[in-house]
Amino acid sequence: MEHKLSIGYFADGKWAHEGFKLLIQDKGIDIRFICVRFDSSDSVLKEFADKYNIDYLKHKNINSKEFLQEIKTYQCDLFVSMSFNQIFKKEIINIPPLKIINCHAGKLPFYRGRNILNWALINDEQEFGITVHFVDEGIDTGDIILQQTYPITDEDNYCTLLDTAYIECASILYRAVKSIQDNTYKVIKQTDIHPVGFYCGMRQPGDETIQWNQTSRELFNFIRAICKPGPMARSMLNGKEIKINQARMIENAPIYKGIIGQVVGKSEDGFIVKTKDSTIRITEYEYDGNIRVGDRLG
Repeated sequence: MEHKLSIGYFADGKWAHEGFKLLIQDKGIDIRFICVRFDSSDSVLKEFADKYNIDYLKHKNINSKEFLQEIKTYQCDLFVSMSFNQIFKKEIINIPPLKIINCHAGKLPFYRGRNILNWALINDEQEFGITVHFVDEGIDTGDIILQQTYPITDEDNYCTLLDTAYIECASILYRAVKSIQDNTYKVIKQTDIHPVGFYCGMRQPGDETIQWNQTSRELFNFIRAICKPGPMARSMLNGKEIKINQARMIENAPIYKGIIGQVVGKSEDGFIVKTKDSTIRITEYEYDGNIRVGDRLG
């Protein structure tokens, strides 16, 4: 008979909701507690905890002696992290016999860090990855258990990648948990893929401002990378802020010199702006005013 795997779930947000749904339906898995972010406003995880009679935890410092003593009493085999925002230090990592695993929406060892889906689009990647890895004392540096990649097309944006990642993160996390339970997993050291990899920093307020002195392709990627539910790309036009949610590349647009950021044309679905190299069509935006040919953005 298969050993029932007891886990502690460190979690937040929709990513964690989808993962929980897969884990809870498996009778071979026993979720002994859900620990949410200390500043969490996620009512869904609280509802899950109440529904399934699972202890609901929240602590400002998960590495404190007080919290460590508390979670030791649950005698979990494995801790699972999905969108949790505190760093696991050595002592907590070593509490469960099978250690801690984390699901990261990035193709490790690349795209460690924060706001990965946004950065993948900004960098014009043709795919993005989801990785489940063991947690070590670094940040997103532990041995890889499972990794899968998903294509990015020009029809994708932040919203579509999120929709994919919510479902696929849950799926790959569940498969990783089962492989640990069955002892069928094999790890890959990140340094065997690349000796350095790279980190992405968290995006801050103000980063949504458009720098028009970029190529049409770079601007297209930037705008789609922070579309709704992101902050949307921002610029100024006639003294008012314009929020841009979608842009389209113009097929066969000539490369020529001109006034960067100037509105050079209008169309049924928006307006056309001169970029560093050519032009781009702005098709979804929020703006309180008229837009005229000759106006300058920025």
